[in-house]
This record gives sequence, C-alpha cells and structure tokens, in this order.
Amino acid sequence: MNRSVITTGDGSSSLKIDSWDEPYHSRHGAVQESKHVFIQEGLGIIDSPEVAILELGFGTGLNALLSYEFAKENSKKIQYYGVEPYPLTQNEVAEMNFTEQLANKKLERIFTSLHQADADTWIAIDPFFSFKRVEILFEELKERLSFDLIYHDAFSPNVQPELWNETIFKKSYSLLRTGGILVTYSAKGTVRRTMESVGFEVERIPGPPGKREMIRARKL
Repeated sequence: MNRSVITTGDGSSSLKIDSWDEPYHSRHGAVQESKHVFIQEGLGIIDSPEVAILELGFGTGLNALLSYEFAKENSKKIQYYGVEPYPLTQNEVAEMNFTEQLANKKLERIFTSLHQADADTWIAIDPFFSFKRVEILFEELKERLSFDLIYHDAFSPNVQPELWNETIFKKSYSLLRTGGILVTYSAKGTVRRTMESVGFEVERIPGPPGKREMIRARKL
C-alpha cells in the first residue's frame, strides 16, 4: 500500500493511498475535519467524566491526539482503543505536522508515544488518557469490550465498501454500550440505511468545511 504525504487546505498534513488517490482526511483540512466530526460532534457531546473510545481506522493518530488534548482541557478520563492494520512508518509519522498546526509543542511527545507504543498493550499516557493500538483488521477484533463512542474513520465507502456493510455495523453496535454513539464523516444514504437496519438511531448533522452533512448514530 504505497502512500504519499499531502498538505490539506487548512495547512495540516495527511497521507493518501496512491493507487486509490484516496486521502486519509478531507482535502479541505485534516485538523478541522477531525475536530468537527470526532471531537465536536462526538466526544464533545458525551456528558460523562469517563469515556471509552474505539477508533476504526487509527491511521495518522490525529483523532487520538485531539482526544488526548480534549481530555486534558476538560479533565475527562479517556480509555482509547485504536484499530489499524497498516500502521504508519517512522518517516511518515515525522512528516505529520499536527502539533505545529495545534500550536502546542507539548503534544509532540504524546503524538510520538501514540505511534511508538507497543501494539496490543495498554499504555498510560498520563492520568487522563490510557491507550491501546491493535494492528489487525476490525473484522478480526475478538476482545469483548464495551465503548461509549466509536470513531468510524475508515476510507470512503467507494474504495473500502467492506468496512461500511451490515456485518461491520452489527459489530460496532454490539461493542457500544446502551446510549453510546458512533460518528463518521460520511453521510451517504446507503450508509445511513445500513446503520438503521442493525438498530442504530441515525441523524444527519452539519458536516465539516467542504462537506454538507455527516452521520451521528446512537445505540438505543
């Protein structure tokens, strides 16, 4: 899977899959998209001092970094579980400029720790944030865990349809606690209907810059 570093519209870096011409984040802006979709419309609406998060598509680690920053700023304790079968290389990690874009040099150590931490091991980044990354396909996830929030950040349904089907959303639904939510940048009709078919209550809400809508789904 050959990848290239790109610069998105807000100045933040990202990667793209060359053969698909598919970026890891919105070309309009990686940081602004992640902040809107996953932090503002996901983590930011959960009224609990402790949150367990599952990310399908850990990728560049941007969502985890922003979640850490949110945890620190809001004294929220987060347990973060990232699934990523194709981790970044050290050179690719070094090319990501998220800490510069966030104007917080203290985040550099955290960002490096997220990528250098041993896979399959829980790491206490600090008292507010514990983290585990598993390098497997989401379909292969066997652990019986429960989450309050799922970041569904797979590549788009057009290029990776196998991560947007009924089987995947059934699995996600089963991993959520009652009242838990799933957020994703996609607002595709087939995605919404598939989520509804497995039991989710689905709403389309305003999306990040460059995208009119996104989906937030809740387990009733």
